[in-house]
Amino acid sequence: MKTKILGRTGLEVPIVGLGAAFIGIPTANQAAEEYPEDPNNLRGDEFLTSYMEEDLGMRTIHAAIEAGSTLIDTAPLYGGTRSETTVGQALRARPDLAAKCTVTTKVGQITMDAKDYSFDAILRDVEASQERLGIEQFDVLYIHDPMDIPMEQVMGQDGALGALRKLQKQGTVRFVGAAANDPHTNAPYIETGEFDAAVLPEAWSLLNQLAAERILPAAEKHNVGIVVATPLERGLLATGPIADINYLARNFSQACLDHVSKIQTLCGDYNIPMVAASLQWCTRHPQVASTIPGARTPAEAMENAKAGAVEIPDDFWDDLAPLVRHFEIGVDR
Repeated sequence: MKTKILGRTGLEVPIVGLGAAFIGIPTANQAAEEYPEDPNNLRGDEFLTSYMEEDLGMRTIHAAIEAGSTLIDTAPLYGGTRSETTVGQALRARPDLAAKCTVTTKVGQITMDAKDYSFDAILRDVEASQERLGIEQFDVLYIHDPMDIPMEQVMGQDGALGALRKLQKQGTVRFVGAAANDPHTNAPYIETGEFDAAVLPEAWSLLNQLAAERILPAAEKHNVGIVVATPLERGLLATGPIADINYLARNFSQACLDHVSKIQTLCGDYNIPMVAASLQWCTRHPQVASTIPGARTPAEAMENAKAGAVEIPDDFWDDLAPLVRHFEIGVDR
């Protein structure tokens, strides 16, 4: 697996990690239903309809680490805390693998409709994540999805950032990051220069270059390490178009699907898996250290990890360049 340095943190990370929002979910269409927007479908901090299976999730984590994806990104939100619990169980079961990997998680959001970025809430979030994951010190903790929350509240001494700064002084966390599922929210946080790293969804892929406008320039200015989420656009850039697949929060036009088929043909001409081209293209930007595609199963985790080790010639990148386009892909924010 190829590695890069995560910005000013100095952490060495694999260019393909594991996004743990969908671990242990048997099918793609079930994954698309994992995060309902209807509050009536929630109970406390658990989802009534979670499709995550702990055994399958644990095997997915083990397969990812064994294949070289030693960066695992999770959050209390994912599976209504099931993701963190499964990651913790997987690491306890295989301490040899736990010793090889970096686990990052997030604070501020427990369910789709429950957010709290107050000082005390963040301390509670971290304590609960420590217990679920079995981790005392985190390399990176991210402030999660502060959309529609006043920035001064999140960044204040009595808010999320103030709590994380206290935890830094105590040694509970080494570096602080931002992770918003909306690029227009992520951008101003990264522009402050306060954050060492950022998880970047919905803004950087072969089909989406929104990050080039504000996010990546700000990351370069402040040496913020970028970890790209949704780099495969819910699997489209791994498999090509497949009928009857629910691409979560995506509405790909026929022109977009046809364009992906052209990319797939080029990859075939060079005998390069499209998943490898899609993931490695993201990390060709100097500020992007890693990608965290959301593998559901051991097979997906191993395929993604192998993609990070494929050697891709310069001629391919030259031929791919004209096919890199920004589409309005119907991301539902």
